[in-house]
Amino acid sequence: MSVSSGRKITQILGAELDKLVTLPWIWLTLIGTFIVNLVLAAAFTSAGLQGEAGTQSILNTGLASMGYLQAGFIILGILAACSEYTGGQIRTTLTTTPWRGFQLCAKHLAAIITIPAAFIIAASGVLYTFIRMRNTAVGFEIDTMVEALFGATGYLTLTTLLSAAVGALLRRTTPALVVLLGYYFVVSPLSRGFLPNYLPDTAGYYMYMPPSSDEINVLTPMQGTGISMLWTLIFITAAIVFYRKRDA
Repeated sequence: MSVSSGRKITQILGAELDKLVTLPWIWLTLIGTFIVNLVLAAAFTSAGLQGEAGTQSILNTGLASMGYLQAGFIILGILAACSEYTGGQIRTTLTTTPWRGFQLCAKHLAAIITIPAAFIIAASGVLYTFIRMRNTAVGFEIDTMVEALFGATGYLTLTTLLSAAVGALLRRTTPALVVLLGYYFVVSPLSRGFLPNYLPDTAGYYMYMPPSSDEINVLTPMQGTGISMLWTLIFITAAIVFYRKRDA
């Protein structure tokens, strides 16, 4: 790759990062998700404290809000992808950056800002639960906690990327929200006993939830990660293909 090409890619990535960090709705979504997660962590922890002492798992309780927490990152990904279609800003972007494939890849790569946010939000719930339940719950090893938090961070990041890809495919915020939130919170929970364990949300569950001795663990954390990454790459690839072929 030539120096000029490398500089162009760097400039495109920088431009996409600037767009994301200057979008007020991105920060409002992250702040709202953080607050909601703490509220949910408090609720699950209070319920756990009412249980039999010594039988509750701090990690399981601290990560119990993940099923709801992912909604914030779904919204985040969709907003990142669809914001430019509001008011026709996408035409300006394509005028200044005609390399559509590079531009959309850079937009997804710019989602690396999700990683620290996902870690902080997931860790805050576990930390809150640990502070409240440290004297009454089952202990855990630090290595297990670190692995679970890394898995939760990875899952939330991949969920953001997949949501951004769906947003790029649909190009409208409301339809993308209806499709993804409808799947994650209606279709998947109601049909969990019928659908395979290789769909994005069910495979992603095994990325962060510690293995339980009381139930059959269908996938290992590595298998869950691999399947989730594959789904994300499939949607990103489809988004890039359609993005290059369609009019703005």
